[in-house]
Amino acid sequence: MADSEPRGFREYVAARRQGLLAVGYVLTGSQHGAEDLVQATLVKVWPRWNRVADAGDPDAYVRKAMLNTFLSWRRRDGGREIPSDGVASLPSSLSQPQPMADNAAGNALTGVLDRVVLRDLLRALPRRQRAVVVLRYYADLTEAQVAEAMGCSVGTVKSQHAKALATLRRHTPAEDR
Repeated sequence: MADSEPRGFREYVAARRQGLLAVGYVLTGSQHGAEDLVQATLVKVWPRWNRVADAGDPDAYVRKAMLNTFLSWRRRDGGREIPSDGVASLPSSLSQPQPMADNAAGNALTGVLDRVVLRDLLRALPRRQRAVVVLRYYADLTEAQVAEAMGCSVGTVKSQHAKALATLRRHTPAEDR
């Protein structure tokens, strides 16, 4: 059975693919990075799938594998990001969009700008802090679940969370807080 597809794996991936890609996008900041992260994670999970599925909580296992893969990328190849001194800022004309008529185009532009700013803010965080923020707020996990996924204590999650929020507050314009 080593060469055959594990039972239920294809169905799991079909059901969870979009959610995995969404979390991967928030972690990596790019669609290509998300696709690479999800693929690398699923390659690691594949040979263990029958045991994972039989244990009863494959989401927790896949989440932990995804997080470990994300965190190990920097250690393995020095990271894929170019360090900078801060968050890239938008021109003032874009960072403070003028009120537009209540129409779909104006709402879409504001939404896109919000996502760009959020992506840049998350990229400014160290990987472990970014992971804590993504798992707490995007994946809606408790501190205990984040600690389990990251293989650390709840206290570490709390301290990483506090540091991340302090960094985000420093980079967020006062009127947006």
